[in-house]
Amino acid sequence: MTRDFIPVNTPLLQGKESLYLQDCIETGWISSEGGYVSAFEENVARYVGRKYAIAVSNGTAALDVAVASLNIGPGDEVIIPSFTIISCIHQVLRSGATPVFVDCFPDTFNINSFQIESLITPRTKAIIAVHIYGLPVDLNPILEICNSYGIHLIEDTAEMLGQKYYERRCGSFGDISTLSFYPNKIITTGEGGMILTDDPGIAERCRSLRNLCFSESNRFVHTELGWNYRMSNLQAAVGLAQLEKIDTALDRKRYIGATYDQLLSDIPAIKLPVASTSYASNIYWVYPVVLDSNLGLSAKEFAASLKRHGIGTRPFFYPLHLQPVLSNYESRHSTDLTTCESLHEYGLYIPSGLGLDDHQISIVSESIHLILEPYIS
Repeated sequence: MTRDFIPVNTPLLQGKESLYLQDCIETGWISSEGGYVSAFEENVARYVGRKYAIAVSNGTAALDVAVASLNIGPGDEVIIPSFTIISCIHQVLRSGATPVFVDCFPDTFNINSFQIESLITPRTKAIIAVHIYGLPVDLNPILEICNSYGIHLIEDTAEMLGQKYYERRCGSFGDISTLSFYPNKIITTGEGGMILTDDPGIAERCRSLRNLCFSESNRFVHTELGWNYRMSNLQAAVGLAQLEKIDTALDRKRYIGATYDQLLSDIPAIKLPVASTSYASNIYWVYPVVLDSNLGLSAKEFAASLKRHGIGTRPFFYPLHLQPVLSNYESRHSTDLTTCESLHEYGLYIPSGLGLDDHQISIVSESIHLILEPYIS
């Protein structure tokens, strides 16, 4: 192949990123103490509809601090979808708590709320609801469970900034929400994350935990351990510029998704993402496809074929309940986790970053048709 490789993601930096970064350099405010950090926090909180925002170094850091801020520890259990990234269980495991894994729905890829209540015990401390790929979790049933049992809700909104659940923005639900600003997210700071809450006590504790738990009265006297999870002024400057163009980014994501829908709709052997549900329209953070299990082709084999055509892909999540690292920890799970296992075997997502152009979309579509033709003819 002579054409350029089409990566699974290409970010766009076409706003005031350079201008704001130059301001950081010229003024010397490049650490976490610069004014762009607080401005970014305030603007994200306002956009999502939260009272408090705490910027951190990445999305995993946001989850670590969120779990720690709720005093989750030994003897506690946390209900988590098995179909998500391992970041969601880092601090749960390190705290000594027990993860309890739940399967996902096959159409939206989100946590199967029907399995949750049967897994609740007196030890259940929290549920982590992770919005996956482009459609949000159906939150109302989970919120009802949390309210009934007095359980904390941690809303992982890493992939879903700008999405709405009914008419309310994702990231505004539950006790605490988290964001990621990795380059493949709706807006990016390169690396970066954020914690959102309406609780002043939780907000204060999160600020302390992200900053080594320095004491207010005597800075270098520490009563507990935190992390150096601060976001730099340079990162926040990029994030602020990105946030100013988030509506354009969301429009572009939906355009990419709708274009793929049109170009790939004639292939019966692959399942395309759901365009909408009763509570949300897909923002197509990524464009996931699932191969028919009867096709005789795995996602891994399909990805290898696309790579030979110069096209990047990313596999679906490897189910958390199957992760080898769990052999060192206590965990339990629902009796049925077959959906997430099947999705890993037959699902992947294709190039869908904001920098993807129409010509590249056509190339990806044509290559998929060419690769699958022998399997469906």
